This record gives sequence, C-alpha cells and structure tokens, in this order.
Amino acid sequence: MTQKSPGGLSGHLVDFVDALRRKGIPVGPSEAVDAASAMVHVDLLDRAALREALASTILHKPTHRGVFDQLFDLWFPAAVGGHTPGDAVTLEVEIPTDDDGKVDPDALNDLIASLLLEDTDESRAKARALAELLVEQLGSYDSVNGPRYSAYQALSPLDTNSIMQRILDGLLGADPFDPDGSKRHAEKTAAANAAADLVRGFLREVADETRRRTAETVGRDRVAQYAVGPAAEQVDFLRANDQDLQALRRRVGPLARQLGSRLAARRRRHRHGAIDMRKTMRRSMSTGGVPVELVLRKPRPARPELVVLCDVSGSVAGFSHFTLQLVHSLREQFSRVRVFAFVDTTDEVTSFFESGSDLGTAMSRMVREAEIITYDGHSDYGHALEGFADRYAHTLTRTGSLLILGDGRNNYRDPAVGALEFVSERVGHTHWLNPEPQRQWGTGDSAAKLYSQYVPMHECRNVEQLTAVVSSLLPV
Repeated sequence: MTQKSPGGLSGHLVDFVDALRRKGIPVGPSEAVDAASAMVHVDLLDRAALREALASTILHKPTHRGVFDQLFDLWFPAAVGGHTPGDAVTLEVEIPTDDDGKVDPDALNDLIASLLLEDTDESRAKARALAELLVEQLGSYDSVNGPRYSAYQALSPLDTNSIMQRILDGLLGADPFDPDGSKRHAEKTAAANAAADLVRGFLREVADETRRRTAETVGRDRVAQYAVGPAAEQVDFLRANDQDLQALRRRVGPLARQLGSRLAARRRRHRHGAIDMRKTMRRSMSTGGVPVELVLRKPRPARPELVVLCDVSGSVAGFSHFTLQLVHSLREQFSRVRVFAFVDTTDEVTSFFESGSDLGTAMSRMVREAEIITYDGHSDYGHALEGFADRYAHTLTRTGSLLILGDGRNNYRDPAVGALEFVSERVGHTHWLNPEPQRQWGTGDSAAKLYSQYVPMHECRNVEQLTAVVSSLLPV
C-alpha cells in the first residue's frame, strides 16, 4: 500500500511534519519552511543527506532524533516492495541452512557476528542485506488481511548473547598471559559496550525493515501510530520499559540545568523586591505627591526547605526514581532537602542521597536497607502517612514544602486522610505528584481523588508534565 501525499513533494513534507507533531516533537511554521528550503539544495536521491538536512532544520533536542529517524524511514523509505534477490546475490549473502533446508541458528549467529565484527562498508552492506532477507523469508506470514511482517519472528533463530560473546572474543583477541581477561577489565568493558552497540544496530536494521514492509501493507500512518513510540518527554512513566527509563535518566542532568537557569532568571527579576506603596507615597511628599523615587520591599529568603515523601513500590518505582534524581540534581535550590520513602512503612533515606553519591547506588541501597516494608510489600498509603505523621512531623516547617510522589493506589486499605490533613497543616506548601492520568483517579483501589480534596494533586505522567509542574513549584 504505497501512499502518496496530495500536493506533491511539499504536501509529503507537510504530512511528515504532522507525523512528527503527533509524536510530541514541536515543529513550528519556521522550521517547516526551513526544511522545505533545505530540500531544494540537497540531492533528494541521497537519503543520508536528506535525512541530515531535515534533522538539522527541524529538531531542537537530541532526544528527539530516535523518533525522527523512525518516521523518516516511513515517509522516505529506502525502497518500495521487496528488495530484488540480485542485491543479496551480488553481495553473496544468504541465510545459512542445514541439510534439511532449515535455518541453521549457530551458523546464522556466526555469520552475523563476523559481519558486525568486520565493520567495513562492504560488511555493513551485507549486514543490511541479511536483515532484509530475515524479514522477507523468516518474518513474513499470511493473515486474513493479507501478508504481514514480524520482527520477533524474523529474529527468533538469533541468540543475541551468543553473538555478543563472539564479537567480544574477536575484539579482545587471545592473550596467553591473561587467558580469562581478568587483567584487562577496562579493555573488556569497552569491548562489551562496543559489541552491544553493534548488536543493537543490527536489531534496529531488522526493526526498520519490518516497519517499512508493514507500512506498505497497512499504511504508514497506522504504523507510525502503533509502532513508533512518542518523544522521550512524552513517554508515560508507568509504561516505560528499561530502555525508556535509561533514556529518561540521561535527561535528568540537562533538565536540572534548564530548570536551575530558569529559577536563576526568576530570582534576578525578583532580586529587588516588590514596590512598597506606603513608603513610596510617604517619600513622594517631598516632590508634591509625585512618586519620583520608588521604595522596594526587602525580598524574603527564597530557599525554603523541601521534604519529599515517595512511594517506591514496583508500580511507580520508575516515576519515583526519576523524580528523586531530578530533586537530587536541584538540591542546591533549597536550604535543605530531606527524603522519606515507603511501600507500606515510612523511613528516612536522606543519607543515601548525600551530595556526590551515585544515584543508582543510592536507590539500590534505599530499597535494600531502608525499613519501608512491614507487612506484605503492597502499597499502604494510610499506614505510611500515619507513620510519617507520628515519627517525622517535626521535620516540617511553615517555610518549607512537602512533595508527595505516588499514584495513591492503596489496595483498599484505610487511607488515613486525617494523617495527610495533619502533616499538610504543619508545612507551608504541600503538593502531590501523581503519575496516573487524572481520569483514573478514584477508580478501583485508587484513593487519589479522596487525597486530592486535602492537598493539591498534579498529573505527572511524563517528563513534559513533570517539568512544567516542578518548574511552577520551585521557589522564587
């Protein structure tokens, strides 16, 4: 199903830009005009040049590049239909088979490892041709609606661990004085990372080819909707996989610097304080009532204390960990930060997040060493809030802020709203960040709608929403 956009090439570019916007990548009219201008000055048959020209004129953040590349391959495919057998024959590439004509997994793993390890222009071309053969011959299947393609099915004979090990052995080579590689730890780490990158690149080739072939049968818009994930800022914390969470954690540093710069600008604007009308009018008596010289109030200190109370149970662990990393990166914006964690019992974990500590290690220690589970390991917000009120209410001050992280799913237990009301009255500001969509608050075992009656609750399903909320809550 080859799709043509109305309006020729310009209409095709408009459709591409619309697809980027639907995935959360901001593309304004000026960027679209720049992209159209760039297409006039590049060879449209050179996909690499066209890709880079559009990326350089459209994208503003490196985190958007992955989504851009996937959509580019759908709107500007490398080919239409199945590749001609002559391509693979010319490159002398074929899927290894045994005497019975079935795929030989060991030989296939060896072939992939050798091509990736060689890492030349010819070997990379052969690897791409092999990826196309895998999708064409192993990944295709018939459905009631016609032919379909599956990356999982195409990759089923592969053993990625075996491929990585063979590449690793090839990169390291044999050393008779260090047969197990124990003396080459740094070299092994670098080789392992290189092997993992090579294997991931090949898996992407298969996934890209699968999307391309599927788009021709079901339509590129449908493939873009279901097979291409959103931009990193719009990935739901509760639906993020390990790869998504790793990408999000890499965003913590730049995001913290951005928020810190925004806060510094706000403080500069408020450095001199607001106008004191009473003193200004009194001073104007010497000029006949004309307020020639303004008198400003002395600004109050703008670095309050912050107390964080977070649910670290499995259902919201990714959201809590990311938010804690962000708070940890912004700790210099507050006079003091204290962190408390819970599953069904609250315990202070501030010492795990001391300045200079590794965040990954701190989080692992928090889950392993802190006393956050007393009963069955299921969330109990009521018991956690009561424990926090009894043991740690003294940490709250009228000039401080309390930040609660969690989805409010209480497993049908006592929500203890009295404890929440008690602690919220002892602190200057209380805010609850909830990673669930607002429409789900109060459904099932969720007590979020009840809790939102006592403290302001904010929907924070992704980085974009979290950034907006945290930015608005930062002290001025």
